[in-house]
Amino acid sequence: MVLALIFTGFEIHGTTNYIGFEQAVFIHDIAAWAFLVLIVFAIFWHLTTNEFKQYVPTLQNLKAQVNYYLVGIFANAPHPTKKRTLSKLNPLQRLTYFALKIVLIPIMVVSGLLFMYFNYPDIPVEMANLEIIALIHTLGAYLVLTFLIIHLYLITTGHTLSSNLKAMITGWDIVDDEEVYDIMEEIIDETGKRIRPLENTELGHEETKEILIKALKETEVKLNEEALEGQKELRKH
Repeated sequence: MVLALIFTGFEIHGTTNYIGFEQAVFIHDIAAWAFLVLIVFAIFWHLTTNEFKQYVPTLQNLKAQVNYYLVGIFANAPHPTKKRTLSKLNPLQRLTYFALKIVLIPIMVVSGLLFMYFNYPDIPVEMANLEIIALIHTLGAYLVLTFLIIHLYLITTGHTLSSNLKAMITGWDIVDDEEVYDIMEEIIDETGKRIRPLENTELGHEETKEILIKALKETEVKLNEEALEGQKELRKH
């Protein structure tokens, strides 16, 4: 949808001339409304799952992250920010996505709707002229295009050239052993905080964590046994 909006937007602006003005306006309007529907669903998902917390800006490790992208990544330096279930984005990503979701996209939506309904017969939006709106909408389009180009480049900066792309498509990311241990430690700690012990018991936070660790060990044993059974079945065939 973003690519369709960019392509048809520049066509409407007169920068390109491939499909004609009328066709470009028609496609641009459809893509714009589809994008608005997606935005509504995205807002609903972020609020109902509390995932909006992933985008709260932070300055912690920001300088180290900028240095990593400018220099460290080319020298195979370790990534300064580790991924966590409660913190999936590094500080630079948080700032970028926050600006995109809270500033840039709303500006594009509002300016686009003003364009769409300027002097429209049913719901007229009366303004002296559209020059300022046009400049804002065009500037926003260039910023979106800039974000898209940078985003495509950053896709290639994962464990492998395609690992980040696969993660975007499948929802599953690749992490190393150290990150797995850290993530599991975080999960155990957070789950222990959320579990409310039964009344008339004196289970504290540490005792609850011990129960969770025991449960995880039992699950690990069970999974290993199931894997062995699966291997036996494969040998039979």
